[in-house]
Amino acid sequence: QVQPVESGGRLVQAGGSLSLSCVASESIAGSGALNSGDMAWFRQAPGKEREFVAAITRTYHTTYYPDSVKGRFTISRDNANNIIYLQMNSLKPEDTAVYYCNGLRRWPSIPLDSWGRGTQVTVSS
Repeated sequence: QVQPVESGGRLVQAGGSLSLSCVASESIAGSGALNSGDMAWFRQAPGKEREFVAAITRTYHTTYYPDSVKGRFTISRDNANNIIYLQMNSLKPEDTAVYYCNGLRRWPSIPLDSWGRGTQVTVSS
């Protein structure tokens, strides 16, 4: 598995918006992926465990969100280029974390084992 490459993180004020991108390999996001190509975003805040943020299937672009981000975050994907996006609106200081994308071992929130470097999102109050 080639690790995904996340980008787009930066410092933003509370209430603002941010869009993250993830370039994934064909082996985890493509049509022939053993994990069916379903992808997700996760995040890890300092001192906390990594948590699930959003998931999207490859074929029908079905999405799933936890209550903590539902209505504020939107996941989407470009299958032709294996890019997964995360649009984040109405950001809160508690959204501060390193954000990662990964393939899913099991829908909607069990990830594959190998992680990229992530991208830092910092929301100031």
